[in-house]
Amino acid sequence: MSDPMVHRARLEAGIAEVRRALTEPEALRVWLAEHVEVDLPHRFQFWGRHTPEGEEPRQRLLHADDSGIGFVWPLAGKDTTVTIALAEDEDGSTILTLSQTELPGFPEMLTDGTSLGLMHTFWALAVANLGEYLEGRELTPKCDFSTPVMREQVTVAASPRTVYESLMDPATFARWFGANIEVEPHVGGRWAMGSFEMDTDPARIIALEPGARMAMRWPNGMVADWELEGSEGRTRLTFVQSGFDESNPPYDAWMGWLSGVAELRRFHEVPDWRPCALTVEVEGMPEGLLSSR
Repeated sequence: MSDPMVHRARLEAGIAEVRRALTEPEALRVWLAEHVEVDLPHRFQFWGRHTPEGEEPRQRLLHADDSGIGFVWPLAGKDTTVTIALAEDEDGSTILTLSQTELPGFPEMLTDGTSLGLMHTFWALAVANLGEYLEGRELTPKCDFSTPVMREQVTVAASPRTVYESLMDPATFARWFGANIEVEPHVGGRWAMGSFEMDTDPARIIALEPGARMAMRWPNGMVADWELEGSEGRTRLTFVQSGFDESNPPYDAWMGWLSGVAELRRFHEVPDWRPCALTVEVEGMPEGLLSSR
């Protein structure tokens, strides 16, 4: 067993409002899951096509109070424990700390092949959408575990050129995505998460049209393709992930990108923007992968 995974996020709402979003079924059905049943202090369950192993409800409630909630979530034959703790920040926002036990560390999470390896990015996307919900914003699309199709469109309140630069400029990318990258900005150039030294087998850029498109292919054949169209300060961003084994879709990578898209939209649209995600702790994560935004 690895040390627990820990996500910390800042939510732009008070504790009472955050707790309501965490425990009221109508709210949970918006930002978390397709199906929800909550009867505190006895039951807290969610399932459906947006939930790993979501064919039926699995969670067992441990506690729920004004400061958070805890539950057991059986996954891949293991009882994992999820704890969500809430604390008021000095400016009235809420700091959410989410941990989950029994998860693989880094880099095992990249090759785990079970639902346990999905939890890191599942919660990154879920918490991002919780933040969107609390701010009254349009949510980022959730991952659909019932299909291998990975194609979504979102609108960003910025010009295509500005959004393109956010994807390609390492300093800007690190601000909204929260991870460092190193890029050779031409067709055939390398694109590495962290750095070329850290990622010795990086993606290669296979299409590049400044202000309009960027696509890259990893050595395993997976392709990420970003297309940008728009005018009058708005961009329709179409993101497609392809080139993978459809019998084993890379949902972890898909959710990681979607959680980033949520912050990309906030970065360009929220006045006095500050990131929702604060810190991520995963056993064995390479130093220098995440940015110090």
